[in-house]
Amino acid sequence: MRDPGLTHKEDFSSGSKTAARGGVTTFLDMPNTIPNTITKESLEEKKNIMIGKSYVDYGFHFGGSKADNTEDIKQVINKAASTKIFLNASTGNMLVEDDKILYKLFEASKIVTVHAEEKMLDKAINIAKQTNTPLYLCHLSLESEINSLKKAKDSGMIIYGEATPHHLFLNTEDVNKNDKNKMLLRMKPELREKSDNDALWNAILDGTIDTIGTDHAPHLLSEKLEKLTFGIPSIEHSLELMLKKVKDSTINIKLLTKIMSENTAKIFGIKNKGLLKEGFDADFVISDLNDESIIEDKDIITKASWSPYIGFKRGGKVITTIVRGNVVYNNGKFHEGFGKEVYYTY
Repeated sequence: MRDPGLTHKEDFSSGSKTAARGGVTTFLDMPNTIPNTITKESLEEKKNIMIGKSYVDYGFHFGGSKADNTEDIKQVINKAASTKIFLNASTGNMLVEDDKILYKLFEASKIVTVHAEEKMLDKAINIAKQTNTPLYLCHLSLESEINSLKKAKDSGMIIYGEATPHHLFLNTEDVNKNDKNKMLLRMKPELREKSDNDALWNAILDGTIDTIGTDHAPHLLSEKLEKLTFGIPSIEHSLELMLKKVKDSTINIKLLTKIMSENTAKIFGIKNKGLLKEGFDADFVISDLNDESIIEDKDIITKASWSPYIGFKRGGKVITTIVRGNVVYNNGKFHEGFGKEVYYTY
């Protein structure tokens, strides 16, 4: 989300509403807001802003800082899903380049989620290996990165890989269709080649990729067209797009639930989430798999008011979203205020 600091793009209320519409019952917020979530105080401020506003359950990633905030990390270690560290530049000015600080940040963290591309990804893997820190690789986009992940897994490291719908369904062919797309489809990591799409799908099938993350990064349409801004709104249609791959038998529904629910909850230790099991939260999504309608502008809920998936066919339409037994979305109607912060088992 973009709360606090850039709430004209997306705030917690609008973003969680968009999540509910997309069949997402729990989301984890990123730290590259204004201010960055890199101190104990900024995390508490963000938590206070969220109270009573969310339609779905939520948690927070804490940011690693180039100013070395290891003491803050130690204080919030059980109150956040992970420490998010940027080894490549992206939205939010959170790039950490000092190796000594990087090692300290890794050592202080229970698990690191990292934005790292190409050579920086290999660097992140090396630091995690030397510090014995579990590592979660966000938004993999290249076949070469998948190969690095496979090698690390084979070595016995505790390491996980994530793919996003945009790196699965979009590529440079979409970017180069017209000048408008060259602006709209700018993101970090950039969209890659069709061969990289294929490599990501293969990595999902063979278990190398553990999760699907939406990497929801909304900007207004006017902002995207006027200047270089990185990121796209994506939480609203991620599930409906992934259901297309269930319909065409690329993946089965069991694998879909693992990579979009079960594995994420296990990796980050989100208490009582991710499984339909006695004692766990009653989080459900009901989708009409017979509804293969086209995604249209009029469907959009996000404050950003646009989607890169206009014109795409759904694999099924989200009808109802239920959080801890509470109906938060049903057939176009929303019920606010049921969302609560999640807890962690470690």
